[in-house]
Amino acid sequence: MGRVESDRALAIYMNDQLAAGIVWREVARRSANSNAGTQLGDAVGRVAEQIAEDVETFEQLMERLGIERSRVKSSLAMVGERVGRLKPNGRLLSYSTLSRFVELDFLAAGIEGKKILWANLRDFAQLSSRLSDVDFEHLIERAERQRAELEPFRANAGRDAFVAS
Repeated sequence: MGRVESDRALAIYMNDQLAAGIVWREVARRSANSNAGTQLGDAVGRVAEQIAEDVETFEQLMERLGIERSRVKSSLAMVGERVGRLKPNGRLLSYSTLSRFVELDFLAAGIEGKKILWANLRDFAQLSSRLSDVDFEHLIERAERQRAELEPFRANAGRDAFVAS
């Protein structure tokens, strides 16, 4: 694969990942708002802020690499996240224990994916040499901390959603 083709592949990959990051950022914000005033709300709020910072970092990487941001993919991600709010949760108008679990499970999957993303960019796209000032290890560790912060709440939400009292 030539440089032009690999740069094109990287641009597509990064725009797809940016769109995914936007969805996870919005889900985290929604979950923080839905659980405001609780320990879970505080934890998700902290993670939501960090995810927003990760999206900004990602956008800066794209800019530094000269990768144009796809407004279409970013816009579709926002629309998709909003449409996803309409899915049935077992209750007509209120937030449910299933809603809480699905949000936290979705965030856990996204954070795991983000760890893989940072490693892919470091190792396969060789961005650690192209952008030597970017600390990919720190970004991976940050994702691990985000995942660890949410995991106890995700586990509790899963039990609340699926275990009969």
